[in-house]
Amino acid sequence: MRPFALNYARPAVHPPVTTPYTYESTRQLNVLPDGRPAISDRALLLATGTTASTAGSKTHFDD
Repeated sequence: MRPFALNYARPAVHPPVTTPYTYESTRQLNVLPDGRPAISDRALLLATGTTASTAGSKTHFDD
């Protein structure tokens, strides 16, 4: 027997995501295309909620 909801459920389609910043390993922070730290862009922080990278989780087991 198949549950009723499975007859109508569809997989969620997520839109492609592009991050407006990149991780710069020499400075160890996320930077915008113009070279400023991503944390300095208030609108970006409000839109994304964070600019966290994976660098911390690769070096610290408790992140």
